[in-house]
Amino acid sequence: MAVEAPAFVRDAAGDTTAAERSAAPTQAQLEQEGDIAADYIEEFLDICDLDGDIDIDARNGRAYLSVNAGEGANISVLSRPDTVNALQELTRLAVQSKTGVFSRLILDIGGSRDAREAELTALVTRAIERIEAGASSAALPAMSSYERKLVHDIVGERGYTSESDGEGRDRHTVISRRA
Repeated sequence: MAVEAPAFVRDAAGDTTAAERSAAPTQAQLEQEGDIAADYIEEFLDICDLDGDIDIDARNGRAYLSVNAGEGANISVLSRPDTVNALQELTRLAVQSKTGVFSRLILDIGGSRDAREAELTALVTRAIERIEAGASSAALPAMSSYERKLVHDIVGERGYTSESDGEGRDRHTVISRRA
């Protein structure tokens, strides 16, 4: 027998409470987000006549959805970074429309997140090389908050420091030596 995740806390008007919106999501809420997102992605794949297996995970306060397919499958048409980001935003909106709560869901299609992390690692390596060659800091191109978080982690592991700078779509990461 399947046990359904509890619904989000709602006030008398049916809206989520302020405490619910500000609190970190529970494991049950993340699982519910994952289930809603998986249903949305599955329907999307069916409409596009694409094959893919969906894996759901919840970690670090986020629901993670991975779409993978066997060799020769046509899922690669969706694995470009801009396409993944757009589909991730649509999926987040689908989850939000069902739960009433903003979702920080992460979507990976065909290993796109691992590929992007490798690209970001190479960017950080080149930036650190510029710093080691005498630059006081190195700015990376604008990127999403998730990508900036990955960069901050990579930079920290390398013994340097980083901070985000700029606003909106221009927000980027600046790397420098530790003080």
